[in-house]
Amino acid sequence: MKAVFIDKDGTLIPDIPYNVEPERITLYAGTGLALQRLQEAGYALIVISNQSGIALGYFPELSLEGVRNRLTTLLEPYGVRLTGFYYCPHHPAGTVLNYAITCNCRKPAPGLLQQAARDHGIDLLNSWMIGDILNDAEAGNRAGCRTILLDNGHETEWLSGPYRQPTQTVRDWDDIPNLILGQASDKQPPNAEQALYETNQSS
Repeated sequence: MKAVFIDKDGTLIPDIPYNVEPERITLYAGTGLALQRLQEAGYALIVISNQSGIALGYFPELSLEGVRNRLTTLLEPYGVRLTGFYYCPHHPAGTVLNYAITCNCRKPAPGLLQQAARDHGIDLLNSWMIGDILNDAEAGNRAGCRTILLDNGHETEWLSGPYRQPTQTVRDWDDIPNLILGQASDKQPPNAEQALYETNQSS
């Protein structure tokens, strides 16, 4: 199975910091139709999100169920169904003891993508990660995926590194389906061999 992994805040939906109120959640323009095309092309659609608000004590982990339900409702008119909803509740500077740790699931670490791959039998080398900052690109590259940076102004640091170059950069969702579907049969992404080795080592 191939998948498109999608960052939530700032990529799938407008970023309202630490928001878990369902009524304030909306999709970015073009997202529903873009995901519809990708789903019809055989891609599983999986949300991959850092949720440090849990570790920082801003909201309880259970509140994310309402967020997931809201996304399901928003995508339903397009016939889009999420295969998975994965999030990291940790932050090393957290105030909630159980979540105040350094982990392998907080992006830019690739742990959430690797877990989703194990859970759903996903071929990471034929999958994509979409996000609005380079930490998303790094997580996808380290997992062995191709990556897309949705350059909508949210990345402000532009720190370079061996895994931080996205495969492609776009300005909005309208370009994403053609890009992914046009390159679906291309060669492996940069760093794929090393990323695959790291994936196998951490499994």
